[in-house]
Amino acid sequence: MEPFWLHIEVLIIPTTLTVKNIPDVVYERLKIAAQMHRRSLNSEAIVCLESVLLPTKTPPSARLARARELRAALPQKSFRAKDIDAAKRQDRA
Repeated sequence: MEPFWLHIEVLIIPTTLTVKNIPDVVYERLKIAAQMHRRSLNSEAIVCLESVLLPTKTPPSARLARARELRAALPQKSFRAKDIDAAKRQDRA
């Protein structure tokens, strides 16, 4: 017979976090991002924190498949080495 507490559902209550002294630039970018995504400032801050602290792991096979997909979408012409080098150096002054 199992103990009764193994069958009790745990109620998870979200924690409240107050962030102070946010730089104006960060606040403005968060505000713009929230408007673009149609979220509240609080929801946007949570999404930003989750994306940094709980990143999703993409398996190597999925990355390779995406790289092949992107490569296939490129124009099917040959690129000369000197053209590639010129493109890399462009706007590097």
